Amino acid sequence: MAEDGERIAKYLARAGVASRREAEKLIEQGIVTVDGKTLTTPAFKVTADMDIRVDGARIGKPERPRLWRYHKPDGLVTTHKDPQGRATVFSVLEGRLPRVISVGRLDLTTEGLLLLTNDGGLARILELPATGWTRRYRVRAYGRTTQGALDALKDGVEIDGVQYGPIRAKVDQVQGGNSWITMSINEGKNREVRTVMRHLGLTVNRLIRTSYGPFQLGKLQKGAVEEIPGKQLKEQLGAKICKDVGL
Repeated sequence: MAEDGERIAKYLARAGVASRREAEKLIEQGIVTVDGKTLTTPAFKVTADMDIRVDGARIGKPERPRLWRYHKPDGLVTTHKDPQGRATVFSVLEGRLPRVISVGRLDLTTEGLLLLTNDGGLARILELPATGWTRRYRVRAYGRTTQGALDALKDGVEIDGVQYGPIRAKVDQVQGGNSWITMSINEGKNREVRTVMRHLGLTVNRLIRTSYGPFQLGKLQKGAVEEIPGKQLKEQLGAKICKDVGL
């Protein structure tokens, strides 16, 4: 084992292969090799001059952390491989970006802002509830609710034994049988917006994420991807996060 260097799981995360947890799973699958030897532990330390491969593909030296805004259309899954053979975000973007992973996920029918990064450590930090970044959505849902019912979500809500954190929501307009609602959440639990809307008797039929922390969807066209300039990235991330990810 190399005395210097860093753990292989962290190295693969920084190289944009996967998050640390997912990198550990790749090692468990026996598809990670270093200088021709199959690894069995994520604690193995590596340096950039070693021949590091995942499933036969050589992994280059990690670049500086980079971040992209992507306007995800509906109908794409946010995984690298889909068992059902559906189109993925990464297959659509193949050839347009280096190896990247997503910051969190958007489900199949959710549209809007998806952040992509080449650094698994940065992705993990931005996903943590402790980071406190707000995710904002525009929701179109069938049914009616009141502003009072939405205001009651500000202290959080328990649904089917799961506790959801504070939610800010307001009715923007009503069109026919649908209500347009703006929602802001901080935790981003799996299918949180849809679950909370269903709890209020509403059925979501369109869901668009408009912002993630300080990063906005803005006028980015559907299907377009745009890198956030390094200077802006440092300003938006703040000194602590920049230090943690080596920016």
